[in-house]
Amino acid sequence: MKLKSATLLDVARQAGVSRATVARVLSAGGYVGDETRLRVEEAVRQTGYRPNAMARSLRTQRTFTIGHTTSEFTQNPFFAHVARSIEREGLANGYKTFLYNQDGSDAHERAGVEQFIERRVDAVIFTYPRDPQSLAMLRAAAMPVVQIERDLTPDTSAVLVDNYTGAAAGMAHLLQLGHRRIAFIGGDPRLNPRSCRRPRSVEEERLDAYRDALSSVGVGIDERLIWLGRYYEPDNGINIAGYRAMRTLLELPERPTAIFTGCDILAAGALQATYEVGLRIPDDISVVGFDDTTARILAPRLTSVAQPMAELGKTALQLALAQIDDPEIAPQTVILSPQLVIRDSTGPVPRLAPTRRG
Repeated sequence: MKLKSATLLDVARQAGVSRATVARVLSAGGYVGDETRLRVEEAVRQTGYRPNAMARSLRTQRTFTIGHTTSEFTQNPFFAHVARSIEREGLANGYKTFLYNQDGSDAHERAGVEQFIERRVDAVIFTYPRDPQSLAMLRAAAMPVVQIERDLTPDTSAVLVDNYTGAAAGMAHLLQLGHRRIAFIGGDPRLNPRSCRRPRSVEEERLDAYRDALSSVGVGIDERLIWLGRYYEPDNGINIAGYRAMRTLLELPERPTAIFTGCDILAAGALQATYEVGLRIPDDISVVGFDDTTARILAPRLTSVAQPMAELGKTALQLALAQIDDPEIAPQTVILSPQLVIRDSTGPVPRLAPTRRG
């Protein structure tokens, strides 16, 4: 026998109030006294009442869903952490999230956007966008959009990160430890989209912080110590890029005493290469990562510039909700700051710097 679902009237009778009062409590609309609100909330728990999502959508002209398209999901934990934060903040506000992985393809991204439009999601969040055309499609459909980390167009809200400050903190840490021959392994600015609201891309901010830090202590830039490429190569193993870069650096006549990397994935490859040639971290060479995703589970535990991943997702969802509530609101830009987390992979500059140990 099918049990009858509790209704709004059941809740009202249990709480001893009108249905209108129950509706105000559930929608957080209009004033309701604290004592009455508590009675209604307790009645909801006792009756097991569940709001009718379809009826609510028809009434409010919303689907209470958010589309989230991400660049990648299985190789780089950064995207998974941000997605989890968006999902949590959405659920806390009564919204479900549809996650779509564009897998590094403009065509896949546009296909995902078309699905979001067909589903009539209330807003779309990008971590991060690839093709301005995808953003234009959503703007034409009058859908609120939020871009995370990289912003291709200025006509949507965006949550960005001050990558220069984060990289500068990592470099300052290595300089304070006495390192001067510091190498850089990072993403190639030519392979990644630029920002429309800032003069430099994510990769340029990190690389410029590296160069400026060395210049500030009178150290000339040795281009042989700079490796630029892809963050990871999924087809050949995600650590291969950092691994290859580190092996090249370790073959130099005078190897670096420290490495600053553009992400933890590159740092993991650098750790692997260092281990293979018999060098110890941080006794022989120090390594700093960026993102703070896998840093705590590497050996040794990696010093890394921590991206505010939870705050990125939460802020993006809040900006999306603000635009849903007020479609006329002007696009907002929020810039968050990363923080250096010092662990076991960095130490004082070694007195001797042999090319390798066996």
